[in-house]
Amino acid sequence: MTLAADTTGAGLPVLGVFTATEQAHAALAAGTAAAAWLGVRASHGRYTSQELGESRGGLPVLRDWLTLLGLLAVVRVLTGEGSQPAPALLALAVAPVVTALCRKATHRHLTASRREARALHRVVVVGEPSAADEVVEHLAARTHHPYVVTGVVPVGDGHPVAGAPVVARLGTTRPEVWSDDGVPVLMAAERLGVRLVLVAPGPLLNGERLRRLSWALHDGGLRMALAPGLTDVAAHRLRTDTVAGLSLLHVAPPARRGAQPAAKAVLDRAGAVLGLLLLAPLCGAIALAIRLDSPGPVLHRQTRTGQWGAPFTMWKFRTMVADAEQRRQQLAAANEQDGPLFKIRQDPRVTRVGRWLRRTSLDELPQLLNVARGEMSLVGPRPPLPDEAARYDQLEARRLAVKPGMTGLWQVSGRSDLSWDETVALDLRYADNWSLGGDLDVMARTFRAVVDGRGAY
Repeated sequence: MTLAADTTGAGLPVLGVFTATEQAHAALAAGTAAAAWLGVRASHGRYTSQELGESRGGLPVLRDWLTLLGLLAVVRVLTGEGSQPAPALLALAVAPVVTALCRKATHRHLTASRREARALHRVVVVGEPSAADEVVEHLAARTHHPYVVTGVVPVGDGHPVAGAPVVARLGTTRPEVWSDDGVPVLMAAERLGVRLVLVAPGPLLNGERLRRLSWALHDGGLRMALAPGLTDVAAHRLRTDTVAGLSLLHVAPPARRGAQPAAKAVLDRAGAVLGLLLLAPLCGAIALAIRLDSPGPVLHRQTRTGQWGAPFTMWKFRTMVADAEQRRQQLAAANEQDGPLFKIRQDPRVTRVGRWLRRTSLDELPQLLNVARGEMSLVGPRPPLPDEAARYDQLEARRLAVKPGMTGLWQVSGRSDLSWDETVALDLRYADNWSLGGDLDVMARTFRAVVDGRGAY
């Protein structure tokens, strides 16, 4: 499907535009565009089993398309091809759109398949019981990844408790030859049909012993991957290195300074100002509807906690009755959220217009003013109330390392349907692994979340 989409997405528009504008050699141009697009994508590994369906992000497609334009520009110069540039560029602009849509469709298909326990890679985990349990539990808690643990090979005398069957066992002492550890693992892998072994290093499995195990596995035709214990660290922050024969895994710090954060600040403010100008008529209509629906101000302002704990006044369209804050204590016992959040699915304080505004997330539009003033970002964690932030522990307080956002991973992953622990995990993942590409992906997913309305109340 991916090959067909890439071929037709690049070839048919070129053929159609060149034919409609009476350009010469329309069929040859279409074939060249399709072949070049397939070649660029193949050279970047887009058709490998490790890549197909694994991501729906649009930046790789954009990079491929820019490479395609550069390649075709060189071909144009070398061959002296004389077609008009504008129609050619217009035709080529269809290719990344079709590819991105196909990429999203394959990602959704693969994710759905994995939720039904299909399209998975069987793996065996090797390590001391506590380390092996941690790997097994982490993989079992999520369904979007390609691995299913079919067995555990514990090192030492302990017993794993995560539930995966023990298929072999390695002793506590270092082996004399590398086959001493490799034979039981290879036999278990062959019995289970496994091609990958996940190894969790530890005091009993490190250094020379780990090296010898890798020799045995590779000689036996198996692949090996190390699970160092790091969680929720994006791949773009990891880099491997070898110093004096020692393998090192470098973890880059979160991006807090430099060109990308500066570009984010510029895009935030420019996008907020543009949004305020374009959405002014809609905001006016919403303001009128609020006025006609219930007494009270159009806008609701509330003190929230921003980056590094700095307080600021956040603006929203009013969705509740005017005395909602005073009535909150009366409803404390009805809170449906764990942790410091306060949410009620059928909150009696919400007005008729307010319920619609919350369902469509249009009540958030005045926060564009906060973004334009630099207090918020277009994408970021949810801005907490001061009393919520006051109850944060050290881990939860790390959410405040970045500016709060109008939308974020919380909003596109279920919103109020998520537990407090899930919300914190998403916000920490964003704060530590932020990137411009990730922001663009969240904004694209926000539209679907708003249309779906799941968790909005």
